[in-house]
Amino acid sequence: MDDIERTLTSARLSARTPDDLAAFVPLALGFVPERSVVMVSVGAPGPMNARVTLPHDPDDVDDLVEALLRPARLNQVSEVVVLVYDDDTTVADEAAWSIHEEFTAAGIRVHEVLRVHDQHWYAVLPGAPLAAYQGVPFSLDSHRFTAQGVLEGRVTHPSREALRATIATDDRAASLLAPTLDGAAELPAGALCALVRRHLELGTRFSGAELAAVSVSLRTGQLRDEAWVWLGREQARAAVELWSDAVRRLPATHVAGAAAVLGFCAWLAGDGALAWCAVDRCHEVEPTHSLGGLVAQLLDSATSPAQWEVLRPRLTASGDPAA
Repeated sequence: MDDIERTLTSARLSARTPDDLAAFVPLALGFVPERSVVMVSVGAPGPMNARVTLPHDPDDVDDLVEALLRPARLNQVSEVVVLVYDDDTTVADEAAWSIHEEFTAAGIRVHEVLRVHDQHWYAVLPGAPLAAYQGVPFSLDSHRFTAQGVLEGRVTHPSREALRATIATDDRAASLLAPTLDGAAELPAGALCALVRRHLELGTRFSGAELAAVSVSLRTGQLRDEAWVWLGREQARAAVELWSDAVRRLPATHVAGAAAVLGFCAWLAGDGALAWCAVDRCHEVEPTHSLGGLVAQLLDSATSPAQWEVLRPRLTASGDPAA
């Protein structure tokens, strides 16, 4: 199943009503889903949210269910709520009931299944008031979760494509950088790590000359690992900002390494949607990029960023973390 996103968020928001659930999901994902199924864990020590694109063919619903059930099992999730983002289609209905049945059979309690469309939520499971099946309007803009997200500096994009656009190439910046890239040379051992650390500490961005040297250095595995393998979760958000800026300024010919590092940083920050967008950018240029592949594995297996300190020594013991 393609286009699977899993986000582990540190946000602690008490969702008590369907309105709360409908407002929470865009905040957790970073964008408003379309034609999607979103699973939200309930009561788990490490909150997990997973989004899968809704297929067009009802025959593909089984794959969708497995794509959500597998990470729920891996993360020992015992209770969930499910939101289906679509108009009232056969596939949406089939997905909602199949998830309820398969999760229940697997011993995972499904508290609620809602269908969300056009600023309305609709009940799916039996036992709700008649009005709930006819559609209940809600407002994202005025909900307290949205207001809290704004106060905390979290941006909710209107769609996944809008999120992806935040790391698209800035053509003007890329054209300005192009002459510097032509004569750029690799940094000496240790220099990339020191450079990244300095920019994270100061909250600054790579200069043109620095970014050109960084992009060339990222093509060598050992040098590339200086950019990310030492990072901790406390530095992840600042690293996302640094590498997002780098990805926007680099032309496609040089973006793969920086996009892969950005994908790792976004995963470490708990932003699975942005991490997948970065992996997509990397693999568009280099489909077999090793670090891009590692990040994809972390995302596809629903590996929690909280496990990074355990994973790091295992990965670095081989001498090539992304191999």
